[in-house]
Amino acid sequence: MASGSAIRGSRVGAGPMGEAERGEAAPRIYLPFYCAAGHETTPSFAHDAELPEEWDCPKCGLPAGTDKENPPVLAKTEPYKTHLAYVKERRNDKDGKGILDEALAKLRGK
Repeated sequence: MASGSAIRGSRVGAGPMGEAERGEAAPRIYLPFYCAAGHETTPSFAHDAELPEEWDCPKCGLPAGTDKENPPVLAKTEPYKTHLAYVKERRNDKDGKGILDEALAKLRGK
C-alpha cells in the first residue's frame, strides 16, 4: 500500500522556481578581500550598503583587506593575565607585606 502523502517529493517551505515568481534580486556589489595568508574572498553587498574596510577570511580567520599588495596583519594579543598578575604589576613585595600587616592588625583588633 502506498503512502497517503499528497505532496510527495516536496519539502516544507519549497516555493516556485525562477526569477519571475520570486521577484528581481537586489543589485549587488562584489568586493574582493585579501588576507596575509594569500587567500581571496569575494563577498557580495547590497548596492547601497556601507562597505567594510576589513573582512574576516573564511579559510584561515585572519583579517582581510581590499589591497592585495598590503593585506592587514593580525594584531598581537597578549595572553590572559590573572587578577594576581595585575596586582603584582602594581605592587612590590614590600608594599604587599605592609598592606597584609595592616589588614591583619585590623582583624585582630576586632
